[in-house]
Amino acid sequence: MSSRERILGRVRRALADVPADDASYEQSVPRDYLREHGERSVEETVDLLAENLADYRALVHRCTEAELAAVIARLVAERGSGSVLVPAGLDPRWLAATDAEQVPDRAESTPRELDRVGSVVTGCAVAIAETGTIVLDGGPDQGRRRITLVPDHHICVVRVPDQVVSSVPQALERLDPTRPLTWISGPSATSDIELDRVEGVHGPRTLEVILVSRDQPSDASKPE
Repeated sequence: MSSRERILGRVRRALADVPADDASYEQSVPRDYLREHGERSVEETVDLLAENLADYRALVHRCTEAELAAVIARLVAERGSGSVLVPAGLDPRWLAATDAEQVPDRAESTPRELDRVGSVVTGCAVAIAETGTIVLDGGPDQGRRRITLVPDHHICVVRVPDQVVSSVPQALERLDPTRPLTWISGPSATSDIELDRVEGVHGPRTLEVILVSRDQPSDASKPE
């Protein structure tokens, strides 16, 4: 008898006296937990997102749609990036003011090639205010998971308020669990047993998040 058969046999014996339950998983698991903590306006929710992103050491910028191309160009130039990795479905207007070489996302790209890219610019699926988390789902403006894990500088655009929610339960309702989800809370970091923090181990060392509103005026010259 294999180990697998022994384990499954123990499971069957443990469940022998358990009555059958035909209820679906959604019906069996109660969903009466808090959906968000406190009541906030849209503006307060966006402010909380910016605060928690900054707390995780992401650099947060705010601008309007009309200002977005100029802000991205400035961030790429300040980084000194000679090239920018571009997902296939990224809005070309976002990079209209950027002088750096635009490198298309290709399935044939090797990790070494991706590592030579200076920056990557993507959109996102949703942003969670209470946890300061950006979620990518591999959509057309986000590309494959590895393009946001190998380059050292990630610029992520969040549309405000359409892509901002208060809590994780609200975010899960918007996400497709069959898609490749990447949950990002600040730049990649890890700490050893002596609590020495090292950034850039598992992904970008620098995460810059641009909160883009349709028409609200902003000062996009400084990160929060």
